Amino acid sequence: MKFEKSETYKNLARGFAGECQAGARYQFLSKQCLAEGYNFLSNTIKTLAKNEMAHAKAFFDLIVNNSSSIVKNIDIEAGYPFKYGNLIEHFKYTMEDEEKEYKTIYPSFSETALKEGFEDIAHVFSRVASVEECHYNLIKQIYEGLANKTLYSSKTPIKWKCSNCGNEHTQKNAWKECDLCSMPQGYVEVPFELGKILKDCTVSDIDTKNMK
Repeated sequence: MKFEKSETYKNLARGFAGECQAGARYQFLSKQCLAEGYNFLSNTIKTLAKNEMAHAKAFFDLIVNNSSSIVKNIDIEAGYPFKYGNLIEHFKYTMEDEEKEYKTIYPSFSETALKEGFEDIAHVFSRVASVEECHYNLIKQIYEGLANKTLYSSKTPIKWKCSNCGNEHTQKNAWKECDLCSMPQGYVEVPFELGKILKDCTVSDIDTKNMK
């Protein structure tokens, strides 16, 4: 099948548009976290924004490198979320969007690419789905921690660390204010359960060497 005539060609454009928007939405969420005093969460979300732009770059490169000529325009039809609310609601909406991406959208794109004979592109769609699942698991932990007011507490003593000065204490609850640099609780590094986040996700499968 000729690449420009394939559904995969359009799916790459849909994916590019979606990932660019996801990167922007994560930037909005990062600023919202910062405005409410969650400095560490803000920086964590910025990393996810970079991930989404790396996905967009991967899709962009696949379109450019597989097309027979300069791509001036690709007409696509797709729906994209524009959900917004308070911080807890924003995390809930983001979690829902990530779940849809890893469970439905990218597996479907991958399956179509395989049927059309584009195995390398199918692989990229599959790996992006895996990364989005990691994002979902992380966002879910943050959402549940904020909603249940357990983000800075633990049933057993654990190590809490200040992201500003590196000060550490092992206790059940994070401090309200660092006793070394006086930064508020929002600077405390949240010890996410990596086992729930990472699973078999391998972000390195996506080539981001040329990303700036």
